[in-house]
Amino acid sequence: MSGSFYSSVLQRLEALKSVMPLSDREAEVLLKFQSINRQTLDVDGQKYDAYRIQHSRALGPGKGGIRFHPAVSEDEVKSLALLMSLKNSLAGLPYGGAKGGVAFNPKEKTPVELEKISRAYVSAFHEVLGQDRDIPAPDVYTNDQIMGWMLDEYEKIKGYHEPGMITGKPLSLGGLALRQDATAMGCFYMIESMIKSLGWSSTGLKVAVQGFGNAGSYIAQMLQAAGHKIIAVSDSQEAVMHPDGLDIQALMDLKKRRLPLGSGDSGSKIDNQTLLASEVDLLILAALEDQITDQNAGKVRAKVIIEMANGPVSASADKILFDNKVLVVPDIAANAGGVTGSYFEWAQNRTGHILDDEYLVNKLKSNMRSVWERIYGLYEAKDKQVDLRTGAYILAVQRILEAEKARGHI
Repeated sequence: MSGSFYSSVLQRLEALKSVMPLSDREAEVLLKFQSINRQTLDVDGQKYDAYRIQHSRALGPGKGGIRFHPAVSEDEVKSLALLMSLKNSLAGLPYGGAKGGVAFNPKEKTPVELEKISRAYVSAFHEVLGQDRDIPAPDVYTNDQIMGWMLDEYEKIKGYHEPGMITGKPLSLGGLALRQDATAMGCFYMIESMIKSLGWSSTGLKVAVQGFGNAGSYIAQMLQAAGHKIIAVSDSQEAVMHPDGLDIQALMDLKKRRLPLGSGDSGSKIDNQTLLASEVDLLILAALEDQITDQNAGKVRAKVIIEMANGPVSASADKILFDNKVLVVPDIAANAGGVTGSYFEWAQNRTGHILDDEYLVNKLKSNMRSVWERIYGLYEAKDKQVDLRTGAYILAVQRILEAEKARGHI
C-alpha cells in the first residue's frame, strides 16, 4: 500500500509540469528530503522499525504527526512528510513538512508498553526534534497522552522545559483545548464554504463517513447538528447504514464503551465497499490512504469526496473521478485544520501568550475559508479543466519555491 501511495504523490507532482512552469531544478529541489532518519527501537527485547523524516524546512521548522500502525514504512512516511510540506504551505503556516511513525499494532499493547515505545521513540530521535527544528503531533493511533510521554522524555534528555517541541499535548502540559477537534472543525468550515460556492442547500445533505475515529466522529456530529443526514459510517472493524440517518451520538457512545458499531440499533451492517459506493452528496474519507483506487473509483456515486485522511484517493483514481464529475476536496486543504490548531498551540508555547478561545476559533474559520476560496478560485480561473487537488498543489508549490529562491537554493 505505502509504495503505491508514494508513487501517487510523485505522479501528482510530475503532472504539475503540464499546468505550471516548473524547471528541472525546481522539481529537483521540491523532491529533495532534508533528512531521512531510521532507527530500530528495542523495547523489552522487542524490535520496532521507527522513522522521522523531514522533507522541507524552506518555510520554517518541520511539522507533522507521529503514527503508530503496522503498515508504517519508509515510503509511507516520506509521502506523508512531503504532503505536510504542501499542506503547511497551502495553509500559510510558517512550517516545512515532516512525519514520523513506528511499525506495530498499538491495539495489542498495554498502556505501560505504549509509554515505553513512546519514550524510546523520543530517545532515538531527540537530536532531530525541537520547537525550532521539527515539531511532532498526534496522528493515526497516537493521542495527547502519548504526546505527553514524549514531551516528558524529551525534557528529561535535554534538561530544560520546551513545551513547544510537540503539539497535541494534554492541557496540563501546555496543550490547547481547540487542538482536539481542530481537524474536524476546520473541515466543517471548509464544507460550509464549499456548499456556498456550489450553490447547495445549507441543510439536508446526505453524508457517508469512512473512519469513525476522532476526526470522523467529530465531523459527523458537527454535520448532523447543522441539519445534514449521516446515512453511513465505518471504523476499522465494520460499517453501518440507515437511509433515514444514523444516531451519531449513540454510535460515539458505543465507541467509548469499545463496542462494535453494529452492536446498537442505529443501522444495519454493511461492508466498507458498500459505504464507499453509497449514493450521497458527501463522502468523507477519514481513515487511511489508498481507499479509492482505479479498482473502485468507477463505483463512487458521491457528488463530492472530502479527504480528511492523508492520501485516501490514489493518483490513478483522480482521473476517473474527475471524468465522472466527482469533485474531490484534497487532503492538504480539507484536513489542514489540525495543523492550524497545532500552530496556535506552538505559538502560545513559544510566546507565553494565552489566546482567547473565541479568537482562535474565528482565526481557524477565516483560515480554512481562505484556503477554500483560493483553491476554488484557481479551479474556476482554469475553467474547471483541472481538479481541485491540482489547484491546491500549484498554490502550495509556488509558496515553497518562492522561499527556496529567496534562500538562493534555486
